[in-house]
Amino acid sequence: MSERQPRLSRADLRVFRVIPTRWHDNDAYGHVNNVVYYSWFDTAVNAWLIENGFLDLGGSEIVGLVVETACTYFESVAFPETVEAGFAVERLGTSSVTYRIGIFREGRDQAAAQGRFTHVYVGRADQRPVPVPAALRAALADMRA
Repeated sequence: MSERQPRLSRADLRVFRVIPTRWHDNDAYGHVNNVVYYSWFDTAVNAWLIENGFLDLGGSEIVGLVVETACTYFESVAFPETVEAGFAVERLGTSSVTYRIGIFREGRDQAAAQGRFTHVYVGRADQRPVPVPAALRAALADMRA
């Protein structure tokens, strides 16, 4: 078993997105179900890619496929809270990028949950790995933690 990572603070991350919880995010135990955190990871990263012109959902010839995710939980979040998903680049490879992501309860400095999310860039048509596009690579390099 691997050693638990130190808890992230806001200063460890570069970009933040506000995400409201929804009624159906809560599970039978009264807190946000673990699978929702992975959706927040995906939302934070892909919204940034779309907003910055690096991803066109219907038209990009090169897309990032998720090949790995992980999450560590420190405290519960529940509807109707608002969370902030923050991320930074942990590793930038030839055809992949791994993001470090933290989920913060509104106004808190330490992550309620944190994890990683890895995209491998592929040609949409053939699903074969390709280098991270140059403009995206430059933007990601500026977001290293």
